[in-house]
Amino acid sequence: MDAPISLIDSHAHLDEIDDLEQSLKMARDLGIQAIVAVGVDLASNRKTLKIAKENRGYVYPAIGYHPWDIEEKDIQECLAFIGDHIDDCVAMGEVGLDYKTKVKKDLQRRVFQALLKISYDHKKPVIIHCRYSHQRAYEMIREVGIASAVFHWYTGPIDLLDKIIKNGYFVSATPALTYSPPHQEAIRKAPLERILLETDTPVVYGNHESRPKDVRTTLKEVARIKKIEVEEVAYLTTKNACQFFGITLHLHL
Repeated sequence: MDAPISLIDSHAHLDEIDDLEQSLKMARDLGIQAIVAVGVDLASNRKTLKIAKENRGYVYPAIGYHPWDIEEKDIQECLAFIGDHIDDCVAMGEVGLDYKTKVKKDLQRRVFQALLKISYDHKKPVIIHCRYSHQRAYEMIREVGIASAVFHWYTGPIDLLDKIIKNGYFVSATPALTYSPPHQEAIRKAPLERILLETDTPVVYGNHESRPKDVRTTLKEVARIKKIEVEEVAYLTTKNACQFFGITLHLHL
C-alpha cells in the first residue's frame, strides 16, 4: 500500500509533537484527509484550538480533561474553558476514567460526570479513555444519556463491547493492533461500521514514535485482522469518522 489512500486520523495529540508542520505535510501527501486533534488539559486545549485554527479544514479540534492530568486546583478553570469553547469543536475528548493512575477514583468520576454533562448539553460526541474502568465509564455515559461516543483504543471485555455496539457507540483502532491481543480481539469482533481509525500520536509503538501518517498502519492491521480489503476498510472507516464528527470532505463517500 504505497499509493496515497483517503483516511482520517480520528485521535492525535498534535500539541505534543515538535515537527508539526512536517508531520501534517507528510500526512497530506499520503492521503490523510483530516486529523482530529485532542486536548487533555487547559494548556493542551488552548494549543489544540490554535493548531486547528491555523490548519482550518484539515485539523479538527476536540478538547477535554484526561484523567491522568486532573489536579484539584485546575478543575473549575478547565471545566469552564471547555464549556466556553466546546461549540468550536467536533467532539469532547480526551476524557474518561483510568483506574491505574494516581488520581483518586472519586475525583476522576466527579470530573468525568461534569464533562459528560457539558457534552450532553452541547450535543457533542465524546472521545473516551477508559483503562481498567471500561464498565464504569460505559455506565456513566449511559446514565447521562450520551448519544454518541467512541471508546478510544478499546481493549476491554468482549461482553461489554457487545453492549457498546448495540447502543450505537464506536470503538477506535490504533497501531497497537500489531502486538496487542486484547485490542486485536476487540477489533476482530466489532463490526466495521462501528470502527474509527487513529494513531494516538505521538504514542510510541515498539520503537517508533507515531505520527498521523501511521493511521495507514492501523488501516492495514484492521484489514488483516478482519480479512477485508484495505480499500473497503478505508472507505467505511472514513465514512464513519465523517458521520461521527460531522466532518465534510471533498470526496465521494
